[in-house]
Amino acid sequence: MNYIFIGLAFVVILVILVLIGLRIKPKPFPTYPGQTPPLETIALPADLPTPVTRFFQQVYGDQVPVIDSAVISGRAKMRVGGLTFPGRFRFTHKAGLDYRHYIEATIFGIPIMKVNESYLDGNSRLELPFGVTEGEPKINQAANLGLWAESIWFPAIFITDPRVHWEAVDDKTATLFVPYEGGEETFVVRFDPQTGLVQIFEAMRYKEAGDEAKSLWINEALDWSEIKGTHIPTQGAVTWFDEGSPWAVFTIEEIEFNVDVDEYIRSKGL
Repeated sequence: MNYIFIGLAFVVILVILVLIGLRIKPKPFPTYPGQTPPLETIALPADLPTPVTRFFQQVYGDQVPVIDSAVISGRAKMRVGGLTFPGRFRFTHKAGLDYRHYIEATIFGIPIMKVNESYLDGNSRLELPFGVTEGEPKINQAANLGLWAESIWFPAIFITDPRVHWEAVDDKTATLFVPYEGGEETFVVRFDPQTGLVQIFEAMRYKEAGDEAKSLWINEALDWSEIKGTHIPTQGAVTWFDEGSPWAVFTIEEIEFNVDVDEYIRSKGL
């Protein structure tokens, strides 16, 4: 009987320790060594749908910066196996072309799972502790949508990239078309009627390599703040519609534009 009591006590203590550990945020990653230079700009086009024009005027005014790279760092909450872990991340982009994700899930601020994910030259690679997925066509489609959804952190690309175009839906919604393998993919973009800022990006995306059908994938901007002289969504939630709640919430703490990422984007880890 004493052994049973001791065992139960041990389990209770272990659960309490895990719950405490999951409440402790990791330290942020070290600051990226490059710094944003002065940015060239182009005039905001005059032929955009009404809510799109309002959005870009809110974020940039009448001059839109030309951004060719970005390094985005911050901390996150991520649901893995039914538990929500704190974590930290660094996302590196060659705007509209490639990305690399480095993510750490932590407990007591200590990394217990590291994710190296990339989408380079049109091919995706996902390295997890329990396996590697690479070159799967449906994951490539998903990664391309991820590339463009994350571009909301430097939305100028939606104006300056000639492969991208907008179509009107109504006074608070527009359709965004982005390139993919010689064709296009589509986002439905919903704007906050009060602020004019982007509120939701929606797309149909493959969830797993073996899925027969796409799933509704929702990216929601929870908060906007000014960084580097421009408004960006500093907190965003990512939700698969069939799961009903966000699997991840990312909070931006640092961002640098137009820095050299040619080698860094093809490396691993921090």
